[in-house]
Amino acid sequence: MLLLALDTATPAVTVALHDGEAVIASSSQVDARRHGELLLPAVDRVLAEAGVTLDAVTGIVAGIGPGPYTGLRVGLMTADTFGLALGVPVHGLCTLDGLAYAADVEKGPFVVATDARRKEVYWATYADSRTRLTDPAVDRPADIAERVAGLPAVGAGAMLYPDTFPVVHEPEHVSAAALASLAAERLAAGEELPAPRPLYLRRPDAQVPKNYKVVTPK
Repeated sequence: MLLLALDTATPAVTVALHDGEAVIASSSQVDARRHGELLLPAVDRVLAEAGVTLDAVTGIVAGIGPGPYTGLRVGLMTADTFGLALGVPVHGLCTLDGLAYAADVEKGPFVVATDARRKEVYWATYADSRTRLTDPAVDRPADIAERVAGLPAVGAGAMLYPDTFPVVHEPEHVSAAALASLAAERLAAGEELPAPRPLYLRRPDAQVPKNYKVVTPK
């Protein structure tokens, strides 16, 4: 097994290689505006660090969000392209699950929250680092304050809203190393991973104008 994992659902552009036993190379950079520019060089660095070529990869793992449309599609389209070119399976994995897996929380339950912009967070609650209790959702922190009251939190979204999430643990951003490790663990156990389809949870900002004026000649 040689899994190539990547995630662009958050400001982190993160890539890792996992050989079925451990992560053998990884790279993470935080830059919300340069997903497309940073991802492929990161893949090259990770392959070079591991001393392997892309055609040695036996499977792809892509973070499926939730996340903003623009960032998410960079990682998912890259994963699909690699999968088609190499003829290997492409697996999806919830980005929040990757954060939970790496969470510095001694025991659950806890909440994972990433920044959804518009003064909202993408979030879900977990019984432990491997068990999600709720489906991913997007909400204003104040609207979920009662539901997450008393729970420790993980993630950059939680750090932005201390009134709702007063106790926040590392990590701030997801790492492909955590995604790869979780995916390898679940695949080894015979579990089926989600399809590599994006979790947007809301409509994109760009919309086709309604009732626009027709300017073509009659």
